[in-house]
Amino acid sequence: MGTTLTNQNSIQEEIKSRLKSGNACYHSVQNRLSSSLILKNLKIQIYRTIILPVVLYGCETWSLILREERRLRVFVNRVLRRIFEPTRDEGTGEWRKLHNEELNDLYPLPNIAQVITWRIMRWAGHVARMG
Repeated sequence: MGTTLTNQNSIQEEIKSRLKSGNACYHSVQNRLSSSLILKNLKIQIYRTIILPVVLYGCETWSLILREERRLRVFVNRVLRRIFEPTRDEGTGEWRKLHNEELNDLYPLPNIAQVITWRIMRWAGHVARMG
């Protein structure tokens, strides 16, 4: 999968590269994610086993800034919106995208920033035990 290094040691290019690879994975399975024949639990498993590992590859060395965290959350929310599909608005009867809070309720697992923080801490503990 590789990593992207810059002379300023900026993580922005690495995250941009990871999101580009994640988008490629997402587009390769998007028909399955929008299929009404596949259960939502299976769609979540596809996301967690195919797409998310590509995006998070090497995240143990990242130092997230808010802008990059937001970019990652936007990507994740886009995938989750495909999985959980639009909903009909009770007031107007029109179809609409799910709001971020609704996605958080439907997908109660830790958000991507929490997963990255957990992996960084686990990796740091592993390095400390080795050193």
